[in-house]
Amino acid sequence: MISYINLFLIILIHFFADFYMQSHEMAINKSKSNYWLTIHITVYTSVTVLFWNFFLLQPTSDYRLNDYLILTSFIFITHWITDYITSRFTSKLFGKGDAHNGFVVVGIDQCIHYAQLFFIYNYIVK
Repeated sequence: MISYINLFLIILIHFFADFYMQSHEMAINKSKSNYWLTIHITVYTSVTVLFWNFFLLQPTSDYRLNDYLILTSFIFITHWITDYITSRFTSKLFGKGDAHNGFVVVGIDQCIHYAQLFFIYNYIVK
């Protein structure tokens, strides 16, 4: 089971990597360009794995390159698929002036990301 401290760290790291590290250009273009989507997810995954390594992975654990590749792949692929779908929905909704439902989709997007991260932490990391 995930501790409250680790739960808080996962949420904080996700927020930092997904929002703070995302440039305006990434945010605007990821819904219409797989290039910008991939750039965003690459930055997100790099920051997330780096911070997980320092704050969430046990210092005594024997992580090998293969373990990092699995962790990185799961985070990259799940986030890419989710953002591919949700960014296109939000772009259409915001484009039509439907901010309410656009933010509903952003909220759903975040819930999906948290569920993915909690799953990855519990079943891949531990």
